[in-house]
Amino acid sequence: MSRPALIPRTAPFGDAERAHLDAALGSTTALQRAWLAGFLAGLDAAGGAAAAEAPAPAAPPRAAEPLTILFASESGNSEKLAGDVSKLARKSGFKPKVVDFADLDVAALSKEKRVVVIAATWGEGEPPARAVRAYGEIMGEGAPRLDGVEFGVLALGDTSYAEFCATGKRLDERFEALGAKRVLPRIDCDLDFDKPAAAWIKDALKALAPAEPAGNVVAVDFARAAGADEEVEVSREPVTVEVIEHVNLNSSRSDKETIHLALAFEDGAPAYEPGDSLELYPENDPTLVDQILKAAGLEGDSVLRQALLAERDITTLSAATVERFVKATGHEEARRLMESNEVRAWIEGRHLIDLIETYPAKLSAQHLTDITRPLPPRAYSIASSRAEVGDEAHLTIAAVRYTTHDRARTGVASVHVADRIRNGAKLKVRVKPNKHFRLPKDPGTDVIMVGPGTGVAPFRAFVQERRATEAPGRNWLFFGDRHFTHDFLYQLEWQEALEDGSLARIDVAFSRDQPEKVYVQDRIWEQRRELVSWLDGGAHFYVCGDAKAMAKDVRAALVRAFADVKGLDAAAAEAAVAGLERSHRYQQDVY
Repeated sequence: MSRPALIPRTAPFGDAERAHLDAALGSTTALQRAWLAGFLAGLDAAGGAAAAEAPAPAAPPRAAEPLTILFASESGNSEKLAGDVSKLARKSGFKPKVVDFADLDVAALSKEKRVVVIAATWGEGEPPARAVRAYGEIMGEGAPRLDGVEFGVLALGDTSYAEFCATGKRLDERFEALGAKRVLPRIDCDLDFDKPAAAWIKDALKALAPAEPAGNVVAVDFARAAGADEEVEVSREPVTVEVIEHVNLNSSRSDKETIHLALAFEDGAPAYEPGDSLELYPENDPTLVDQILKAAGLEGDSVLRQALLAERDITTLSAATVERFVKATGHEEARRLMESNEVRAWIEGRHLIDLIETYPAKLSAQHLTDITRPLPPRAYSIASSRAEVGDEAHLTIAAVRYTTHDRARTGVASVHVADRIRNGAKLKVRVKPNKHFRLPKDPGTDVIMVGPGTGVAPFRAFVQERRATEAPGRNWLFFGDRHFTHDFLYQLEWQEALEDGSLARIDVAFSRDQPEKVYVQDRIWEQRRELVSWLDGGAHFYVCGDAKAMAKDVRAALVRAFADVKGLDAAAAEAAVAGLERSHRYQQDVY
């Protein structure tokens, strides 16, 4: 197969000249072409070969300017944006370096010249779990001075939380307090961050660009020009799948409803790995949509109804939502609420329907569109391994139902799946990679998995993968839920795994089966000597599930276990667990 011509036919050369140039350039390396570009630019700047008897030598290409891109990520969005910054920065003449906060050497920050910070906020104003150590060091008294450092901050958050973008805001303020120079204003992004973040990234790279040197000099990333590998681009386009299995894993007497959902891909399953998530594009509750349309006086608008069903977020209520409502309607009572100190307390536990019914106003279809934000997909840990299930992906989804302010509420995606999806239904999904929640590269490494409730989902994938690949490492699962009889998710599968050896042991905690509640962290404490022995032998430790309480309690139990088994004081035990985290042997996927 012939090589495509490098010199296009539209170039200002004759056919013979193009042929000679193409032959000469065809065997050159990227570094040689970069040098040649600099040489020709310098020659042109000197006025050409005939302009003088002794033309000035061409300036060699200068090294690309370094740019450090820091990201603090929980769900992967900040990390993806960091990758976007890196790719655009390289094209703009920078030599980018992407650094996870989990791996950041805070003491070395003062040596950086230009820094982009992309930080997500987790829970109630907290940094992502992987960023806690570095974030604490930056905020602490021992943080280095950052005089001479230029920076910009892109903050990610969710306006449904009171502390919107708190981590990014604090880092922005702290960098300035430490002497760094802010080169452009911080941007605070909600869940629909794609467009504003892309615009900010372009502005940031312009603001951080060094002053142009005299003459035409080409900036070259020599390491990249010499042949460094490019990152593989993962497709972010959603695909359509068919539901082939829809099973309630809880018994009929349980007060919970957990759906096992098996999805088939028509054109083959995408390249997901154990530990990845699948984003599911849901629809809103039709009953709630009709209630909103009625309250707004727009019952007859079928186009708007479809948009509210599938495109707009009609459950989230935030201070920003109230502000947009007031701007759209001019409602004075709602304005007073917005301007008071009571707005955050009032919106807690309420949805958009409560706002519209409490403060009735004439609304148009455009008003409802302006008030709401796009309906985001919901991410669920994939509960299967392609090595065992082929062109399928399995999810484990707990239906969320609760009551606040005398109104029944439901989770958007979870109840869409539980109540309105059955076998044969079509769904839109998209793989969301999570390279920070991966099985060990060495299949002989032991793994310890802590996954109560639906947190067990990725560990089903782990066990399937290790069984299919005949990995010799041992697998130990801690599982918990309310009742053994009604809530033991995938019980038969775990029993079969124990029998075939793909699960070495399982410890369970069913909190409501005895007078005193027992949780997975209690089982960890009970088995602390064996558990510490596994970790001393190189085992990896994984936690998936609730971030607010369970994940913190499990970590605290592990610190206590190290202190007790190894006779360490509190600081040394904390350092031991922190060392597991730094070496990526303690990994979390929490929500």
